[in-house]
Amino acid sequence: MYGNIHSIETFGTVDGPGIRYVIFTQGCLLRCQFCHNADTWEIGTGKQMSVSEIMDDLQSYLPFIEASGGGITVSGGEPLLQIPFLIELFKECKKLGIHTAIDSSGGCYSSSPLFQSQLKELMGYTDLVLLDLKHIDKEKHKKLTGLTNEHILQFANYLSDSHVPVWIRHVLVPTISDVEKDLERLGQFIKGLENVKKIDVLPYHKLGVYKWEALGLEYPLKDIEPPSEAKAEWAYQLLSGQ
Repeated sequence: MYGNIHSIETFGTVDGPGIRYVIFTQGCLLRCQFCHNADTWEIGTGKQMSVSEIMDDLQSYLPFIEASGGGITVSGGEPLLQIPFLIELFKECKKLGIHTAIDSSGGCYSSSPLFQSQLKELMGYTDLVLLDLKHIDKEKHKKLTGLTNEHILQFANYLSDSHVPVWIRHVLVPTISDVEKDLERLGQFIKGLENVKKIDVLPYHKLGVYKWEALGLEYPLKDIEPPSEAKAEWAYQLLSGQ
């Protein structure tokens, strides 16, 4: 079983608990205006790697990973575009007792029987989902990412109904995803989920602008500056209902 892989980070510290072996898959349906991995968008490209190749590499880092209470995180791009690969990878991880996590926007979630059956199997080997909720408003979500958010909210409810532990992540972009009424609505939605273990507000940054330029793309948010720490804390209070 092979996956289309963009890159691998062997010492991730922000993609789940502990030290993480982070795989960035290739391919994504969303076109987020603030994306810092625009070079992962194209589907069907990247380096083809087998599950056995990844497992051989991963095991050399296991002492550090296990000592920190860490594990493996598959990010992207959008990992759920390659569910059969994830199933086989996570099966092998579980044989070694490795904590498994997926960082997903839910952008390819579907109600089709095939997707649902594959997703159900995958969730049986998944310990945590880092779910990126970009915006609660349908039209603002479309403007920000290129797609509306109905299926993404359905994915969030699916994870709640399936009792899969979730960390909610929200990128705070000044003037775009920091409107008080929108944050309050998103907070109410999150409150209705039964599986949320943590909420993270991720302040918008410009670290990926050079990738847009390298791809010959015009960065759409060049005039927007990152939010202050105080603004990020304010947003967290609204999302968490504190």
